[in-house]
Parts: sequence; structure tokens; C-alpha cells
Amino acid sequence: MPRAQNEPFSERPKRAGAPGDRAALATLIAASMAGFLGALAGSSVNVALPAIGASLHADAVSLSWVVTAFLVVSASLLLPLGSLADRIGRRRLFVLGLAVSAGTGMASAAARSASGLIALRALMGVGGALQFATSLALVVALTPAARRGAAIGIAISSVYVGLAAGPFVGGILTEMFGWRSVFLVPAAGTLPALALALLGVPDDARAANGQRFDVRGALVYVAGLSFTLFACSRLTTPSGVAMGVLGVAVLVGFIALERRTAQPLIDLRRVLHNRVFVLSNLAAMIHYAATSAVGYFLSLYLQSVRGLGPREAGLVLVTQPVFMALLSPLAGRLSDRVQARWLASGGMLLSTLGLWLLVQVEAATSLAVVVAALVTLGVGFAMFSSPNTNAVVSSVPRGELGVANAVLATMRNVGQALSMASALLLVSVHVGSQSLGPLAAPGLIDAMGTAFVVFTVAALLGALASLARGSRVPPGQSTK
Repeated sequence: MPRAQNEPFSERPKRAGAPGDRAALATLIAASMAGFLGALAGSSVNVALPAIGASLHADAVSLSWVVTAFLVVSASLLLPLGSLADRIGRRRLFVLGLAVSAGTGMASAAARSASGLIALRALMGVGGALQFATSLALVVALTPAARRGAAIGIAISSVYVGLAAGPFVGGILTEMFGWRSVFLVPAAGTLPALALALLGVPDDARAANGQRFDVRGALVYVAGLSFTLFACSRLTTPSGVAMGVLGVAVLVGFIALERRTAQPLIDLRRVLHNRVFVLSNLAAMIHYAATSAVGYFLSLYLQSVRGLGPREAGLVLVTQPVFMALLSPLAGRLSDRVQARWLASGGMLLSTLGLWLLVQVEAATSLAVVVAALVTLGVGFAMFSSPNTNAVVSSVPRGELGVANAVLATMRNVGQALSMASALLLVSVHVGSQSLGPLAAPGLIDAMGTAFVVFTVAALLGALASLARGSRVPPGQSTK
């Protein structure tokens, strides 16, 4: 594929005055700060929900929307914003995303009603999508191919550190300063990242040069994915099923529309011929679908069945993200030397083993088994994520890094939604409307057992998809 005339300065071959290691380092630091703070904010909010409910007089449904509004909006906007970034420049959207996140975070800290907070969280989802769709693409564009995996590993590790620290930091902030500090602290921390992005990240602004943004396709896509993700959390209700059917129908219409569009949001014809790209994204979706609900189930199990307090349960659950954070940079460096199909597939097989260990968990199972499963999952996740991401972004032209990054992030969100939808469905079947406690323990263990069997099989199938990707990409596709 010939290089586009409007390719940004930072993506052309190096010459005098071109951005070098200093710009690449500044971009990696800014992206890592954004990833850490975004994950910290997202995971700490969950701890603060009871305090938010008491302060704003919000019921359980409203509190669920504090989390859901962000997820649905951010996931639905990723692909359109990634496509837009490839056309007008990634740095300007990244900077805008940081500014929106900082502003909405500070405004959330001053919210006076549940509805106002939910609206602000939806706007915060816009800021999150702007960052998720551009940050890693900027890192890849400015990092030499020989060091790309290492940079990706560091960026991904920063997210896992945020996920690991979130519940602990959120608990301390909520206890000491109130729930508003959970929004205020990450927002304030975003300001240095914003300054670094403005001063240290090269401007890759570009003219459209005849490249039209597919507004109609973007609107159809956002509607279809929003309906589908919203339905995932309500599949046990008739309205949720109807919303899901509508969402899938709209997405099918989006595919038909894109095939007839001269300059589509995503070139499906060419994408489907890129085996590495397709199977790497499929493996990512399956991996997240198989593992995302583990923390949800084990949190309920450790507190409702084993009688641990929130702090003790958190110390057990933090095992997985700690290993993910520690090993992701190493896995990223290895992916610069070893094919992703071997590293990522080995990681998925380790995740499969960790899920199989959780199938064995009963009311009297030693906590050592649970910790061993979480360690195995953490190592497997680290081995999978960085190499798989490297494979995705290395399989497309530099001019399409925004779309590639956005598609991968969308697969992550869809996988998480599917995982939680499965968990909620099984809990509703086996536990029903019972309050969590000793009487509900047998049903919860049955739901866990069924879920982990399904997740184990899914992870094994994902490992096969990962192996099947091969290592070849269509001529002209690679960013290397």
C-alpha cells in the first residue's frame, strides 16, 4: 500500500529535525500516565459506590449507571474516533481527551445529584475514548520497530498498575476525604500528563487531502454498539433481549453500509484479508470474555462464602494485576524477538490453566488454590496482552494505527461486556433474588463452577485462534 501524501511528520523516515528518542520517551510517559490514571479512576470508583449512593440518595440501578455510562460511551466511540484521528492527527485528539477527562473529573467531584453524576460520567467516557483511541497509536508511531514491543509492554503495564492500585487507593481516599476525592485526585493527576502531551509529543496534525470522515457510518456504528453493550448487562429482561436484537441488527446494517461506502470508517474488505489482524483481535475478545468476570465472582466468593472483609478480599484479588503489571514489560520486550503467535498463545494456555484451577473451587477449598489460580492468570495475561497488541499494530500501515488501536480496544470492551453478561445471567439463574450470605452460598458456587467451565473452554478456543494467526501479513500492511 503506497504511503499517503498526508502522512504525518512523525511517521516519515527520520531525517534532520525529525522527532527522535526524546519525543518517543515523552510520548510513552504521557501515554503511560494517562493509562495509569484512567485505570485508577475506573477501578477506584467501584469502591466508592456505596458512599456515593448514601450521599446522593441513589438506588442500586442509578449506581450501576455511574459505571455503565462510562463504559458504553467510551466503547461505542473508539472506532469512529480512531478513524478520525488517522485523518486529522492523533495528538490533537489525545490532548483533547486528557482535557475532557480532567474537566469532567473535577466536575464529577462537585456533582449534587445522581443524574448529574451519570451525565458527567458519560462525558468522561468521551474523554476516555479520545485517549484510548490515540495513546498507543502515538507510542507505536514514534517508537522504532526494534523497541516497539518493549514500549507497548510499559504502556500496558501502567494500566495494570492502575487497576491494581485502584481499589486500595479508592478505599483510602473515600475513608479519609470522602467519595468526591476519588474523582478529584485522578483529574488533578491528569494535568501534568496534559502539559507533557502539549510540550513533548510531536504535533502530527494533517490536512484531510480529500479523505472524508464517514459520519453516517460512525452514527450507525455508535448506535448499534451502544444498544448491544447496554443489552449485555440486561439479558435477563425482555427489554434487554429486545435491545440486544436491535443492536445486532443495526451492526449488520453498518457492515452492509460500509461495503458500499467509498471511504468507510474501516475498510472491511482489506481487513478481512489480514489474517494476523483479524485473528489477533478475535483472540483478544475471547481472552477478555474468558477472564474479565473472574474478579467479580471471586470478590463475591471471598466475602459472602469465605467471610473475608473487603480489605482482605482485595489483598487476595490484587495478586493477578500485580503479576500482570510486573511481567507485561518483559513480555513486550520478548515480542520484539519472538513471534506473537507463540508468546500470546502460550499466555492464553496459562490463562486456561488458571481458569481450570478455579473450576475446582468449593466452599472449603484452600485459599492457596485461589491465589495459585490468580498468579497463573496474571502471568498468562501478561504473556498474552503485550505480544498480541504488538501483533495487531504491526500488521497495519502506519496511517491506520488509530483504527487498529481502536478496534483492539473495542474487542477488549466487548469481551468484558460478554464476560459480565455471562456472569450476571448465571448468578440470576443459580442465586436469584436471594441476599448474598450463607443461604446463597451453594447457588453462588454453582454459578461460579458453570462460569469457569465455560470460560476455560473459551480460553482454549482462543488459544487455538491465536495459534492460527500465523506471522504473515499482506504486503504493505506492516508498520515495521
